[in-house]
Amino acid sequence: MHKPLAPGRSIAIFTIGTQGDIRPCVALGLGLQRAGHPVRIVTSDNFAGLVRGAGLEFFPLTSDFQALLEMDRSIADQGLDMRAMARIFRGHFADWATRWVAEGQAACEGAGLLVGVGNSTLLAKSLAEARGLPFVCAQLQPLTPSRVLPPMVLAGTRQRLPAWLSMGAYQLLRLLVWHVMRPAINDIVRPQLGLRRYPWYGPYFNTGRQDSRVVYGFSQHVLPRPADWPDSAQIAGYWFLDQPAWQPPEALHAFLDAGPAPVYIGFGSMVSSQADRFTATVLDAVRRSGRRAVLATGWGGLAGQDGALDEQIFFIRHAPHDWLFPRMAAAVHHGGAGTTAAAARAGIPSVVVPFYGDQPFWARCLQRAGAAPAAVDRRDLQAVALATAMDVALGEDIRQAAQALGSRVRAEDGVSQAVDCLRGWGLLAS
Repeated sequence: MHKPLAPGRSIAIFTIGTQGDIRPCVALGLGLQRAGHPVRIVTSDNFAGLVRGAGLEFFPLTSDFQALLEMDRSIADQGLDMRAMARIFRGHFADWATRWVAEGQAACEGAGLLVGVGNSTLLAKSLAEARGLPFVCAQLQPLTPSRVLPPMVLAGTRQRLPAWLSMGAYQLLRLLVWHVMRPAINDIVRPQLGLRRYPWYGPYFNTGRQDSRVVYGFSQHVLPRPADWPDSAQIAGYWFLDQPAWQPPEALHAFLDAGPAPVYIGFGSMVSSQADRFTATVLDAVRRSGRRAVLATGWGGLAGQDGALDEQIFFIRHAPHDWLFPRMAAAVHHGGAGTTAAAARAGIPSVVVPFYGDQPFWARCLQRAGAAPAAVDRRDLQAVALATAMDVALGEDIRQAAQALGSRVRAEDGVSQAVDCLRGWGLLAS
C-alpha cells in the first residue's frame, strides 16, 4: 500500500498517439500541477513544443505516430481492418520498445506516481512495478468490461448484446490487444526491467487489484457510465486544453464575416493515400449542399492551399477547435475522441466519417445523443451521401439536441473531477 502523494512530488504521464491523444493528457497534467504536483509528459518528440509551451516538463518516448502515418499513408486505408492494424502496430511497437526502458527510466527519476494512457499503459505499469511506485490508468476510451456496454469494436452492430456475449467480446478484445503489445512488453520491456513475463493471456484478467483503477476523460453525457462498472472505473468528464489568445489569419476572419456560419470539414491527425481524390469528393459534397465550408487539411487527410478557394470554401491547415467550432454551423470530422469532445462542447451537430479505431464508436455515441446522423462510410465516400448527411445534421432536431449536449458538457470540469478521483483513491494527498 502506497501513501498518498504529497504536494511537490512529481507525476509522470505516459502517452503516445496523435493530437487527440496528447492534448487531453496535457490538460490533465495542468490540473495536477495546479494541485501542487510538478508534472512531466512522456511522449514522442513531435509534441515537445506543445508540452513545454503549456508549462509542463517533457520527456521523450520513441513513438512518433505522425512520422509513421506520413511515411506510410496506406495505413489509413486499412484503418477499419482490425487484423491489418494489429499486424502493422505489433511490429512498430516492438521496434519502438527497444528504446522504451531507457527513456522510461529517465522519465521516472524522482517521480512519485505514474499514469499510463492508451498504448503506453503497459509500459508505465511495468515501470511502476519495477520501481515500486503507485500507478493509475487514465484513458480516453471505455475499456472496462461491461455486460450492458458492448466493446467499442462492435459499435453500430446492435444497440444491445446478450450479457454473456458482451463480456466474451471484451475478453477476445483483450487477447487481441495483448497479441499486439506482447512482443514489446514481454520480449523487451519486462526482461530489461528484470520483471517476470506476463502469462500467455497477458495482464488483463486480474480482478480487484488496485492497479486496475482507471479514470476516464470523456463526458457521461456522451457516454453514460455503465451500471455494472466497478468503483475502480470512474468517468470524470472531458479534459480540454484550450489555446489562449490565438489570432486567426485576417483572411479567415474576413471569410467568416462574409456570410452565414460555415460547416467545418477536417480530419485532424488522419492521413490519406488518396488525399486529392478524397478532397475532390468532399468539395463536390459542399457544392451540392450549397453551404459555406472551412476545410482543415491537418496532417494530410485533405489537400489544399491555405486561403479562400472562392466565396464558398476556405482552406486552413489548422485552427484551435475551442476558437473555431463555436463559429461553425456543424462539424464534419473523423470521430476521434478529441474532436468529438470539441464538437460536443461547442454544441454543434457532427457528421462523422470514421477512419479507424474508436471513431465508429464515438460516431455511434453522438448519434445516440441525438447530436449527429449515422456515420458516413469513408471507404466508398460519395458526394451525395455526404451532402445528405450535412443536410440531416443541420435539421432542427439535431441542432437542438447538439445545443443541449453542449450546455451539459460545458457545465462539467473533467480535469478537476479527475484530480478529485485520484484523491478519493488515496493516490494524492487531500
